[in-house]
Amino acid sequence: MSVHSIMDTDFPKGYAVLFGVDGKMIMIPRSEECSGTIRSMQIDSLALGRHAKVTSDVYIDFPGDEHSAPGLAILRDDARKVSRRYSFEDVLLISEVVSTSSARKDYNDCTTKYGRYGIPIYLVVDPYAGEVVLHTEPTAIGYSTALKRAYGTGKLPIPLADGRTFTLDLDELPRPEPETDAH
Repeated sequence: MSVHSIMDTDFPKGYAVLFGVDGKMIMIPRSEECSGTIRSMQIDSLALGRHAKVTSDVYIDFPGDEHSAPGLAILRDDARKVSRRYSFEDVLLISEVVSTSSARKDYNDCTTKYGRYGIPIYLVVDPYAGEVVLHTEPTAIGYSTALKRAYGTGKLPIPLADGRTFTLDLDELPRPEPETDAH
């Protein structure tokens, strides 16, 4: 796709469009709930330090052709980019925020993929179900441990492999607003 054709394309509203250096384009559905949830997690990540390596919607290299741009990733402090990207080997935690169109991918496909590649912690944050699922102990087919916590149940401390703790405030995660009929 040429630069001119990209500039002249009307991409659907509500999608983030990411372009990889390998020429691939990824369209990620975005909602206010998704955006607000990622922002809330970013705020919670500030406790890790102002210069902690925390990314949102940034490509991470996985073996083969399985790149990902997770909603939030916490990386080792000594992580270094190789060919303009971080490696999956630098990841301490990945979190995906469920949208109405990504539930199957976030709950199933990503759980399998991130476990298979040994991502120590995979956190699924679901504003529609009002819950988070914390996956730990990666295996070749996913994770052997999954802990569910509901929104509004306080703080969830998540120990990272480097000795720091990421604490997710479940009381502050945004919930979808009820739909109203416009008359």
